[in-house]
Amino acid sequence: MQFNLSRPQIELNSDGPVILRNMDIDRQSLQQIVRDVAQTTLLPLFNNVHREYKKDGSIITLADRSMQEALTDRLAEICPDVALLGEEQSAQQQQALLDSGQPLWCLDPVDGTSNFAAGLPFFTVSLALIESGEVKAGVVLDPIRDECFSAVRGQGAFLNDQPLVAEPTGLKLKRCIAFIDFKRLPAALSQQLIVERPYGSQRNLGSIALELCWLAAGRGHLYLHGSQHIWDYAAADLILAEAGGFAATLQGDAPFVHSLQPRSTCAAVDESLFEQWQQYLQQAGQ
Repeated sequence: MQFNLSRPQIELNSDGPVILRNMDIDRQSLQQIVRDVAQTTLLPLFNNVHREYKKDGSIITLADRSMQEALTDRLAEICPDVALLGEEQSAQQQQALLDSGQPLWCLDPVDGTSNFAAGLPFFTVSLALIESGEVKAGVVLDPIRDECFSAVRGQGAFLNDQPLVAEPTGLKLKRCIAFIDFKRLPAALSQQLIVERPYGSQRNLGSIALELCWLAAGRGHLYLHGSQHIWDYAAADLILAEAGGFAATLQGDAPFVHSLQPRSTCAAVDESLFEQWQQYLQQAGQ
């Protein structure tokens, strides 16, 4: 990793690395940091979990806390002026960081904690760099399969350093695999989707970042989720977009917003499917 101590600001070069305050960090270096911390901190705790429950009923484990602490420390070593917003902080801390206007790392230390706690091998570490209300870079690591999805805005998406390009499928909705989380959708929409089944088949992996990255990799065709937090989707949304996929909220807005407010996302691997999916969901919501 090489550092350039002469740069005072964050910039994004169209043909170079992301410039973070005083130092250059390329995409591969950022991937390696996430990989190293996951290898030493996260994987040793898999299948050896003590779970606790938050006030909202969601699960938290030692792995969530340990990963957030370890990545906070590692990133502070290379970018001491860039703060980290993590899922395991209080809402007050998170809001203060967003309101500060400073560049931020946005971290979900274990996206798919319920899977992790149950021994299901579908979880990720999701890290995004947010600056000026926009995601500039993202890394999503699937440590079980050693697959690292990454992107820098304007420079494409990658899977283990191989270019990731969402290919047109030529499919109709009825032939598609759809990643759908029913429990966070309006009840009427969930019921209609279950009864009508406008897709070929449905999956729910239990990790938002993993599903969006698998969509970018062509391992599914459609995606729908009713309530994602910024740390769930920030990195994967950029990766999908840079791969050539399409996404919006159920209201048709851009999926990312610089806010703690949960967001819906409907997405598809290509433009034709996205238009079909949006049209169906708009009609279903009427």
